[in-house]
Amino acid sequence: MFKLIVVVLLLAVVGSLFSGLFFLYRDRGAGVRTAQALTLRIGLSILIFALLLIGFRLGWIPGYSQ
Repeated sequence: MFKLIVVVLLLAVVGSLFSGLFFLYRDRGAGVRTAQALTLRIGLSILIFALLLIGFRLGWIPGYSQ
């Protein structure tokens, strides 16, 4: 279940990145939609990073051992 959540969030990040590119092209850089899409991408990326840290801390993601 944890892996599915991370994969869905990664797909949302990619979708947000492409929507930012689309709005940048369509608005010619004059609109705020590009900034909103890229802000959403940054927020989702931070959420993924936090989930990975929490998952590692709780043992959902096995650590590296020699």
